[in-house]
Amino acid sequence: MTQAEHLDDEHEHEHEHGPLAELVTVRDWLRYAVTRFNRAGIACGHGVVDTFDEAVWLILGTLALPLDRLEPFLDACIPGDERVALLEAIEQRADERIPTAYILGEAWLGDFRFTVDSRVIVPRSFFAELLEDGLAPWIEDADAVGSALDLCTGSGCLAILMAQVFPNAAITAADLSADALEVAQQNVTDYGLEDQITLVRSDVFSALQGQRYDLILSNPPYVTAASMDALPPEYLHEPRMALASGEDGLDVVRRLLAEAADHLNPGGFLAVEVGHNRDIVEEAFPNLPFNWLSTAGGDDMVFLLRREDL
Repeated sequence: MTQAEHLDDEHEHEHEHGPLAELVTVRDWLRYAVTRFNRAGIACGHGVVDTFDEAVWLILGTLALPLDRLEPFLDACIPGDERVALLEAIEQRADERIPTAYILGEAWLGDFRFTVDSRVIVPRSFFAELLEDGLAPWIEDADAVGSALDLCTGSGCLAILMAQVFPNAAITAADLSADALEVAQQNVTDYGLEDQITLVRSDVFSALQGQRYDLILSNPPYVTAASMDALPPEYLHEPRMALASGEDGLDVVRRLLAEAADHLNPGGFLAVEVGHNRDIVEEAFPNLPFNWLSTAGGDDMVFLLRREDL
């Protein structure tokens, strides 16, 4: 046997064993992925709660299967070329700790799909739940909202959800990152909302002078310095500017509270997501009458203020 034939034989022998040869069905690959993720110690914080859901999301997404229909496909056999793609995706998730949303190029908030990549944080917000009811009972008539601002829009996901809820509102989606706004533009175009949503590059309110709104909504950077130092590797793939906000996480929130009244119409509302920072917020602004909104994730993640309270 020549050396070339020997190398070919070794190459063929390698593919007689291992995941590509031995894992055949979706069920096989699901088990493998869960084990890889558990052993790698991945962090599941971008839309799913555990390694099983993460594996389901990655496998179904990679195979272009509906994300809510696992059962019919569990015993389906996967062709060789698709197995290669699956293995690459699983290894990326386990070894490089890249969020599944970036690997697939998409993320979901409820029933809404958004294009994402590392230019924006992976969409996740308590506002997705709150907007299902149009911020009721605070906003009594969603049709009466004529203008709204999504500040720190990132991928544009919340502006797009607002457009569904407030059909008569002219919506401005603002962000400091030009890269993020490119992603937001793609999502706005995908939903055909170019006539309703205007994208603006702005450092908080800097490019919005003279503009007033019935509602200002913001999911700003609010991670404290201590929390940034402790973030799992998955979050380090996201833009730091979309997460970090000074020592106490309130650098952007302070600017919002200082300037929002000048950009709200009489009777307008400011709603801001601050994660687990309620105690920090209330200590920093003891004289503001914060209304903390209830969500499935907790009753102290989002505050709302009337213009007249600012």
